[in-house]
Amino acid sequence: MNIDYQQLTAPCGLDCWNCLIYQAAENEKLKKMIADKLKIPEEKVSCRGCRAEKGQIGFLDMNSSCKVFRCITGKGIYSCVECDEMPCNNLHPFADLADKRPHNLKLFNLCQIKKLGITEWAEKKAKQNRERYFKGKLEL
Repeated sequence: MNIDYQQLTAPCGLDCWNCLIYQAAENEKLKKMIADKLKIPEEKVSCRGCRAEKGQIGFLDMNSSCKVFRCITGKGIYSCVECDEMPCNNLHPFADLADKRPHNLKLFNLCQIKKLGITEWAEKKAKQNRERYFKGKLEL
C-alpha cells in the first residue's frame, strides 16, 4: 500500500491512516461496527484524514476545525514540528479528550517525527505507538 505520510499525518502528529474511522471507508464491516458502537448512521462513519477534512471530523458535527489545525494554518506552517512554541496548550493531553481518544499520542509522535523524519516515523513507529498506548476505548 502506497501511503502519502505527509498528507495523512495530522498537523498535531496523529497518524490518520491507522485510524479505524479512516480505514472504515474501505471496510463495510468495520464501518458498521463503528456506527453501532458510536450510535451514529453508517454514512457518518467517514474521515479522509485531518488535512483533507480541513481539521474537522464529519461524524462529530464540529462547528469549526480543531485548534491545532487553525493554529498551524494561521501561522502558515505545515505541522507543529515546525513551530517554535511546541509544545503548547493546544497539544496538552486534556485539550482533546485524551482519555477517550488516541490524541494523547500527539506530542510523543511529534517528537519522534522531529527526530526521525516523517517517513521513518510513519513506517517504524506510528502503528507501534498507537497499539502500545491507545487501548481502543474510543468515545464521543
